Amino acid sequence: MAKQSIRLSDHFTYGKLLRFTLPSICMMVFTSIYGVVDGLFVSNFVGKTPFAAVNLVMPFVMILGGMGFMIGTGGTALVSKLLGEGKHEEAQQTFSMMVLFTLLLGLVLSAVGIAAMPVVSRFLGATDAMMSDCVLYGRIVIAFNIAFMLQNVFQSFLIAAEKPRLGLIATVSAGVTNMILGALLVGVLRWSLAGAALATGLSQTMGALIPLVFFLKKGNGSPLHLRPVRMEAKPLLQACGNGASELMSNISGSIVAMVYNFQLLKFLGEDGVSAYGVMMYVSFIFVAIFVGYSIGSSPIISFHFGAENKPELQNMFRKSTLLMTVLGVIMTFSAILMAKPLAKLFVGYDLELYQLTYGAFRLYSIAFLFTGLNIFSSSLFTALNNGAVSAAISFMRTLVFQIGAVLLLPELVGVNGLWLATFVAEGCALLVSTLFVLGNRKKYGYF
Repeated sequence: MAKQSIRLSDHFTYGKLLRFTLPSICMMVFTSIYGVVDGLFVSNFVGKTPFAAVNLVMPFVMILGGMGFMIGTGGTALVSKLLGEGKHEEAQQTFSMMVLFTLLLGLVLSAVGIAAMPVVSRFLGATDAMMSDCVLYGRIVIAFNIAFMLQNVFQSFLIAAEKPRLGLIATVSAGVTNMILGALLVGVLRWSLAGAALATGLSQTMGALIPLVFFLKKGNGSPLHLRPVRMEAKPLLQACGNGASELMSNISGSIVAMVYNFQLLKFLGEDGVSAYGVMMYVSFIFVAIFVGYSIGSSPIISFHFGAENKPELQNMFRKSTLLMTVLGVIMTFSAILMAKPLAKLFVGYDLELYQLTYGAFRLYSIAFLFTGLNIFSSSLFTALNNGAVSAAISFMRTLVFQIGAVLLLPELVGVNGLWLATFVAEGCALLVSTLFVLGNRKKYGYF
């Protein structure tokens, strides 16, 4: 007998919570994996200089696509709260407005990004040898930015629509598309960086089209479907303000990556940028588990917040905190054990680069102890429609502490300070997250 579908209004046991969030976790992990495959193809078939070029411009690409995360997470929290309050018509209109806004904003950002790519590449520190690769890859990927933003938006809204499995199907379809096209265009046809960029863009298009078709159907069996709507400033500003923490995380992470690259070029040269690129690709997979759980659980928290169901809020807080703590320990030890084979997989063709990457990743992995708790803390306040606190946690965690650590630690302890910077930043952020959680406990009643 088939299991009954899980609703946002349910009481969540550990089993039900993991079943509901598992598609989101898998979705984020798979998204990260096919990003890793991109890096593997470029590193092994094109070379380490083009690989360094991709890693150099990727922060800018992620900032543009991160606008979709802002609209998706902030809009989903608002729509889920409206559903919890029983305002289904208003929820439908708000959802449709968010998707239309994503389309319009994506068009503008794509045009600006393509035009600015040479200037941005030079600003990010591209050498003459890397410049043409940076511009080529960046312009092709940014041409598909609308699809990337929509994919990010729909990942959140499919959970509010109580269809997390469809989100997983869309992501797997996009990932398989990317892997096949990457192997064909880069590995077989040898289209170099252009092939890798096209594979990425076309896979993002696949990830956006599947949920778009679903939401266009009126009888789709979910609380949400797209309809004609007029733009209104208030819900757009509310959603963007609420999702500012996710945008802040994305922008901050990209800025930190830029600062990292500047420091790496200073201390280690091109090999340092390549080693850091490997760590970023692999850490995306580990962090994706925390992000996937937070995305999957956020609409549940928003729904019960809107319904004023404090016992279920307390239940979600207790279970989520314990899960993030346990996962943090597991992730840390797993990453340390896997450092050697992962480094060999990416850069085993260069012994010196391999040894650098292996040692760096072992130090970097300690940060996973605290990462999950910090991500959930920020997500908690987004779900509670308190974008200010959520953004403050993200701002301190991903920008202030990270940049401070990246700039100061290498001067104090040498090159190893670069790899320990994230651990130090996450530890400081955990203190801030704890203070915010304790300070708002009476206001929201989550414990």
